[in-house]
Amino acid sequence: MRDMRNIWRGAAAAAGALIIAFAASSAATDILNDWDTVKPPPKPELKAVTLEPSTTALLILDMMKQNCGARPRCVATVPNVKRLHDAARAAGAMVWYSFVGAGQPTPADMVDQGFAAHEGEWSRTGGPDKFLGSNLEEKLKARGIKTTVVCGTSFQGVGIGTGSGLAQRGYKVIIPIDCLSSEDPYMEQYAAWHLFKGGPAVVTSNTTLTRSAMVKF
Repeated sequence: MRDMRNIWRGAAAAAGALIIAFAASSAATDILNDWDTVKPPPKPELKAVTLEPSTTALLILDMMKQNCGARPRCVATVPNVKRLHDAARAAGAMVWYSFVGAGQPTPADMVDQGFAAHEGEWSRTGGPDKFLGSNLEEKLKARGIKTTVVCGTSFQGVGIGTGSGLAQRGYKVIIPIDCLSSEDPYMEQYAAWHLFKGGPAVVTSNTTLTRSAMVKF
């Protein structure tokens, strides 16, 4: 009987040791602790693109005085957005805008009148996916659009939300990284990486990262 008690005590001690070891291992591999070891991936490759104007749309998303005008990183993208806007207009490409903000925002509420929307080119819609609650899909189909260039704010919002929505609908998505801004660089980094390599295959395979100066119509 004494031997049996010794065996049970030994088994209990071994089980206790295993539990302690497992707990220590779990703590060591806790997801939050693992994040401390993460190194940023290499910068994504940026590619020059030449676009067919008749089947290309430039989307300028949520670039309003109220939000973009209050964010230095967004204000810094304004000349780049205007560069693409002017090139798209000159080539006859489609241009479409989303407006956000209190009340009933109009083209007059955009952050820069140098690339303000024309009548019939815009829709008021909230949220990151601009297909929701807007005429975007209707407009793209009516023009036979195959490729879209996405600009706006914020990168982790409309960039991922609308960019992913476009890619999943079969559009080629061009992301000029200097035309999409966030509140801080980390948000821009993870948004760009998601579209370039980290997201679903249907998104990454249809997305090209570039700069505004590397885009030609």
